Amino acid sequence: MAARRGRGAAARRRKAARRRSAAVALVATAVLLTALLPEARPYVLAAALLAAVGAAGWWLWRKDRLTRDQDRRWREADRISAGRRTLAEVDAMTGTEFEELVAQLCRRDGCTEVRRVGGSHDNGADVVGRLPDGRSMVIQCKRYTPSSTIASREMRDLLGARVHFGADLAVFVTTTRFSRPSEKFAVQHGILAVHRDHLGLWNSGASLQSLTEVNGAGQGNPHHRARWKQAYGK
Repeated sequence: MAARRGRGAAARRRKAARRRSAAVALVATAVLLTALLPEARPYVLAAALLAAVGAAGWWLWRKDRLTRDQDRRWREADRISAGRRTLAEVDAMTGTEFEELVAQLCRRDGCTEVRRVGGSHDNGADVVGRLPDGRSMVIQCKRYTPSSTIASREMRDLLGARVHFGADLAVFVTTTRFSRPSEKFAVQHGILAVHRDHLGLWNSGASLQSLTEVNGAGQGNPHHRARWKQAYGK
C-alpha cells in the first residue's frame, strides 16, 4: 500500500510538471507572436484574458471540490468514531462532553442550527436546534449513573423549557432509565424519551427521528428490568 501511495505521489508530481511546462510554452508562444506580429497583439491579449479567467474558474472549482471532499471525510470519520464509541465511554464523560456528544449526533442526522446552551441559566435546555424537516427542538441531557432513575419532575422541567423556547419537539436524553410515571408523562405530553437502550441505538447509527417510532418502549419486561438491577445495582 505504501508503494502504491508512493507511485501515486510521483504520478501527481509528473502531471504537475507537465502542466507547468505547457503553461511556460504557451506564454513563450504568446510573447513570440506579439513580437513578430504586432497586429496579432489584441488577439493574443484576448486569448490571455480568457485563459486567465478559465484558470481562475478551474482553481475555484478545484478548491471547492477539495473542500467538499475534506468535509465529507471529516463527517465520515465522525460517523465511524460515533459508531465505535461505547456506552461505557459515554458514562465516563463529563456533563458538558455528553451534551456535546448529543449535539454531534443531531448534526450527524441532518439537524441544523444545533448548538449547546447548557449552563447555570439554560432555562431547562442543554441543546437546541432544528430537525431535518424544519421543526424546532429543545433537548435536555442527563448523564447519570445507570443505577439512577429519571423522575417525573425532570420531565415537567423539560416541558417548561419547550414552552420557554417555543419548540415543536422536546427530547430527553439520558444514560439511565426512566421511572414508569416519567415515561408515561413523556408519552402523554409528546416528549421523546431517549433512555440508555435507545441512546445505544442512536449512538450506533439509528437516526433521532427513527426513535420516535419506539418512544415509550424498549425498557424491557420484568425479566429485563431484573437483569438491569442486577447489573447496575438498583
